[in-house]
Amino acid sequence: MALTVQEQLLIEQRVTNNGKSMIVAYLLWIFTGWFGGHRFYLGKYLSAILLLILWGLGTLLTVIGVGFILLGIAGLWLLIDAFLIPAMVSTANDDLRARLIRDMQSGRF
Repeated sequence: MALTVQEQLLIEQRVTNNGKSMIVAYLLWIFTGWFGGHRFYLGKYLSAILLLILWGLGTLLTVIGVGFILLGIAGLWLLIDAFLIPAMVSTANDDLRARLIRDMQSGRF
């Protein structure tokens, strides 16, 4: 069943209001990137926890020198994330849009 224009507008309004923001994602990347804050925000929980563990172990192990390697890996990961954030935000918003369309078509909207 195709959605009417009014239903499509309603869904797009909900995605705009409830979807993920690129600005928020980048601010979290800047201020809480080492802790995986941007990944938690975007629903990437497993990789956020892995980044948090990598940062924590790296910080603890800097005493013996090995930690600098782990922190380097985490830093490289964060640098790569700077380029991946737009795609992650788009994917999160597309998933929300698909869920809203399913809910509207099944009458649960």
